[in-house]
Amino acid sequence: MALVKLQLGKKGLTSEFIKNLKRVLNNTENVRISLLKTSTRDKEKVREWAKEIIKNLGKNFTYKIIGYTIILKKWRKIPQ
Repeated sequence: MALVKLQLGKKGLTSEFIKNLKRVLNNTENVRISLLKTSTRDKEKVREWAKEIIKNLGKNFTYKIIGYTIILKKWRKIPQ
């Protein structure tokens, strides 16, 4: 399976980014979102954005944060 890479820039987390992310996740299970330096360098803000993304996508998604990168995984079954 291919890992799709997206970048989150200076506009931050927008509704357009969420729409694009949903479209991408229809065709793939894993997405890597790199946060550019212009978006933020605050670790707490990265966690907030990751939680906001999961809230918008639904319960069958999980995330992992590595540095300034958010990795999303789509599960076929909802994780416990």
